[in-house]
Amino acid sequence: MSRKVLITAKAHPYLIDQLQNNGFEVIYEPSVSYDEVYSSIHDCIGLIVTTRIRVDKHIIDHAPNLEWIGRLGSGMELIDVPYAESKGIHCVSSPEGNRDAVGEQAVGMLLCLLNNVLKSNLELREGIWERDGNRAFELEGRTVGIIGYGNTGSAFARKLKGFDVNILAYDKYKQGFGTADVKEVTMEQLFKESDVVSVHLPLTAETQHLANTAFFKSFAKPVWFMNTARGKLVNNRDLIAALEEGIVAGACLDVLENEKMSSYTQEEKEQLAYFLKARNVVVTPHIAGYSHEASIKMARIVLEKLNII
Repeated sequence: MSRKVLITAKAHPYLIDQLQNNGFEVIYEPSVSYDEVYSSIHDCIGLIVTTRIRVDKHIIDHAPNLEWIGRLGSGMELIDVPYAESKGIHCVSSPEGNRDAVGEQAVGMLLCLLNNVLKSNLELREGIWERDGNRAFELEGRTVGIIGYGNTGSAFARKLKGFDVNILAYDKYKQGFGTADVKEVTMEQLFKESDVVSVHLPLTAETQHLANTAFFKSFAKPVWFMNTARGKLVNNRDLIAALEEGIVAGACLDVLENEKMSSYTQEEKEQLAYFLKARNVVVTPHIAGYSHEASIKMARIVLEKLNII
């Protein structure tokens, strides 16, 4: 029987080596298209994916030999997990592998925003030496609200230790996780007390556009808003309006509603231009969780969960 494994995204050589050492034939196609996956999957027993390829019923039905799907990273929204599992296909992800990288990036982006690191650096490149206009806001004593207390939410909380902040966390599907450092609260408390709010949620029908006008207006004071999870959690149009009205004091965005720039509508182009020009917004190209170390850890965790190593 074939022991082919198709890898559909960039992966660390560690993953390929471990699969080959355990008797698998690896088909490494980091730029493969959806149609090419459909053509190649028929005799594969394993599939490794990230966020590029949608693994839907069409793909699954064309993969009669598929035994498992491994997701490098967190978030299974591109995989029809219930349908795959109904066909006996084991599905695993590896959020444990990149949670520390996401937590570190989130802290870094927040410090960059509050300390005007990006803004002042860009000004210096234009020959502008500005101190008063780049006074920082200190984190110490402020309240950070975390929405979603899974792998990345809890990692962000751990990374904030040492900054002497008050940490609040809300998770609709988890209770009893509070510690001496993290206070478990309701959304009402989080809205009332937060100076900074960071979302760490999967993308579902329930969470899409969670961060909209009503959400931003629910806070008792202007907040610094952060998203290192999924771009579609945020309604860009509403966020820009909230920034312009001062309801949101600033934003850190590692993810956007549409991350395929070649397919941008005119409105999406204008939204990105706004974020890039705004002095109180820090944007990065979905690199939280994309560290060198995470690329190895995610691969190892997927293989461990699949009992391959």
